[in-house]
Amino acid sequence: MADYLRDVSDLPVTPAVRPGDILRQLPESPPTAGEPFERLFRDFTEVIMPGMTHWNHPSWFAYFPGNNSPASVLAEMLTAALGAQCMSWATSPAATELEQLTMGWLREMLGLQKGFTGVIQDTASTATLVALISARERATHYSAGREGLAVNGARLTVYASSEAHSSVDKGVKLAGYGQEHLRRVAVDGRYAMKVDALDRMIAGDIEAGLVPACVVATIGSTSSTAVDPVDGIAEICRRRGVWLHVDAAYAGTAAIVPELRHLFLGVDQADSFVFNPHKWMLVNFDCSAYFVRDREALLRTFQVTPEYLRTTQDAEVVNFRDWGIQLGRRFRALKLWFVVRSYGVAGLQALVRKHVALARELAGWIERSPDFELMAPVPLGLVCFRYNPPELGSDDVQLDELNRALLTQVNATRRVHLTHTRLGGRYVIRVAIGQRQTERQHVEEAWRLVQEAAESL
Repeated sequence: MADYLRDVSDLPVTPAVRPGDILRQLPESPPTAGEPFERLFRDFTEVIMPGMTHWNHPSWFAYFPGNNSPASVLAEMLTAALGAQCMSWATSPAATELEQLTMGWLREMLGLQKGFTGVIQDTASTATLVALISARERATHYSAGREGLAVNGARLTVYASSEAHSSVDKGVKLAGYGQEHLRRVAVDGRYAMKVDALDRMIAGDIEAGLVPACVVATIGSTSSTAVDPVDGIAEICRRRGVWLHVDAAYAGTAAIVPELRHLFLGVDQADSFVFNPHKWMLVNFDCSAYFVRDREALLRTFQVTPEYLRTTQDAEVVNFRDWGIQLGRRFRALKLWFVVRSYGVAGLQALVRKHVALARELAGWIERSPDFELMAPVPLGLVCFRYNPPELGSDDVQLDELNRALLTQVNATRRVHLTHTRLGGRYVIRVAIGQRQTERQHVEEAWRLVQEAAESL
């Protein structure tokens, strides 16, 4: 483990394997007798490791960062050794109280108002589902969970921008709204939700006899890190009595930096807010921070207390099993606590500032190149661009194929890894800068590989 953290930059970012290569090297049936650990570890190093994608490589620029850090890894080892079941205060008092403490620290670091209370979920997808279910219950006066969705659930609607994460679609499906009742709101030239379009959609649904239940606003969308105007959205939600959930899964860590906090204007008016310390705050997966304004609405939605879970301390303590979907819970607060204490707020702020500065420098190189163009603003650590040599004109189909070929060629080097998306229907290459060990030299190499691929094409 120590060698890996030290030497990961020497490895290819992605493995040279084909589907089925790993399976073919492993026995189909389990062993009858136990095997020595030396043999297990040999298979790990010779079979498993060569098939791994290295998310913690300094040249990992795909999707969003999936960080770890020595402090977080050590905490995870301790968590595994303890093997604690942290569903309630009685089952692990220290785990519960440490989670209360660390979520309070996070709230303060983010600049959220004291009216918010936090709980650790596994992922932002789960947190968004929790918000959608809470909104469903409040919109039905808590009858949907009691009487079933058949009573009045079919009349509920949810709103998110056309750039919102697919977890909203899945959450709407699982929470029983029905995907036909998810309204995708148009975006502006910066890929942010249009407030006037949202207002018209909600008004139209009310006139049609439907009940708007939830709006999901995004700060830092997956495709381009677009920032929805949460303050304007919040005013509509307040006026209409609609639950406002803010998804800042990647971008939320940036709120610890004072000069980036303007991106979060209006969040204090939300009903719920989520971000992932396991993306940009050096906490290894999984650890998602979910904050709610109305704690009683959350408890009323999720609390179920059978006799075998009752304890004499219930009236005095927090039982986090009632704050989400899962009953069983891991001791996730320990790694968050270790990381914040090890790096300090200033250390984490410095990391975010470095990544944002590198992204802006890369954006400058792209803007100065006559053969490339930026495809979205760069408020944080994500740069979206495409290869667009002047001699090709404006044939988007041809440009899409050219950029697809360019990305394939760059990733084939296995020295960096980038991903793509579509913005305004056009194929766009993404460079997400946010890995703990990434330095300017790694960004320079990625840009050089992109330019070399463009030349060869």
